[in-house]
Amino acid sequence: MVEFSDYECPFCKRAEESVAQVKKAYGDKVRIAYRNYPLPFHANARPAAQAALCANEQGKFWAYHDKVMAAKDLSAANLQQLATDTGLDRKKFDDCVAAERHKDQIDKDLAAGQAAGVNGTPAFFINGRLLDGAQPFEKFQEIIDEELAG
Repeated sequence: MVEFSDYECPFCKRAEESVAQVKKAYGDKVRIAYRNYPLPFHANARPAAQAALCANEQGKFWAYHDKVMAAKDLSAANLQQLATDTGLDRKKFDDCVAAERHKDQIDKDLAAGQAAGVNGTPAFFINGRLLDGAQPFEKFQEIIDEELAG
């Protein structure tokens, strides 16, 4: 399952509950790949994506991702506080963010989403099948069960 998402998008935040249920229900049967799709009108989405990829450098992407998705404040100061809360090495994290080390990766994610037909967030592809928007777990379950059976 590939998820194209934006850290500032309220619908993406709502979809996190369904994604968590997918992880719990299917475990290792479903691999989830998160792709950054920061929308241009969300000023804090790209910095949050950058921060999450910097957390990934320290092996703590999902822990940091979950904190960012739960946060209401995505200011630079709060993204730094979330890094501290996640147990990241702040010097490495801050240097990574300041250097915008993952700008190219975010641009590649955006291009991949556009090429796949993403026109809003969140957008999920389950074995290539589009599930658009913040859908309830049952919608994910329906497609995943069909794909696992096939």
